[in-house]
Amino acid sequence: MSEPPSEDRRRPVVTLPLAVAGLCLALPFGAMLWVDSYARTTPEFIGIPFFYWYQMLWVPISTALTAVAYVLVRRAERARKGGARR
Repeated sequence: MSEPPSEDRRRPVVTLPLAVAGLCLALPFGAMLWVDSYARTTPEFIGIPFFYWYQMLWVPISTALTAVAYVLVRRAERARKGGARR
């Protein structure tokens, strides 16, 4: 028979916060890879074609989503380490 996993060899568990963090990291990639959604010139914003300002809009959005993912992963790590000490 197989032995139960020891404390050192536990499987990583995918929790809701980690899944949300993964979604936050994948969302900008999906938005940029779906070129048909932004491959046009209208509507313009202060004279800049949609193609350009849409991409530049994703810079701060990606930054915010990466920060959210970082916080979620750090909280999950602290919770896992805190629960392992008990």
